[in-house]
Amino acid sequence: MTENVWAYRAGVAYLAADLTGYGVEALDGSIGKVDKHSDEVTDAYLVVDTGVWILGKEVLLPAGLVTRIDHAAEKVYVDRTKEQIKAAPEFHRDEHLGNAAHREALGTHYLSGMPFGVPPA
Repeated sequence: MTENVWAYRAGVAYLAADLTGYGVEALDGSIGKVDKHSDEVTDAYLVVDTGVWILGKEVLLPAGLVTRIDHAAEKVYVDRTKEQIKAAPEFHRDEHLGNAAHREALGTHYLSGMPFGVPPA
């Protein structure tokens, strides 16, 4: 089940777009800017530099959390709250990018307690 979260949803316009530098909006506000992204079919994700929100940290967001991309405004919208994102397993690019165990932990975190694609209450 965690594999679904690593693919963009149908209708999200991500193809042929460089999302680097786009702002990222959680359900309750901005969380930072895209520093790196992948649009691989089974391994799509965003690495977000959180700036002052979580000082000096990056977060890894599975692409399945993206609900839409506004290319004109250069913003990516995700269906999780800032607190849900902050509570995710800590991410260190050199250690966790491409790490299957970390990917599984993130997938479980973001999907726990709710069916995929259903926004939190």
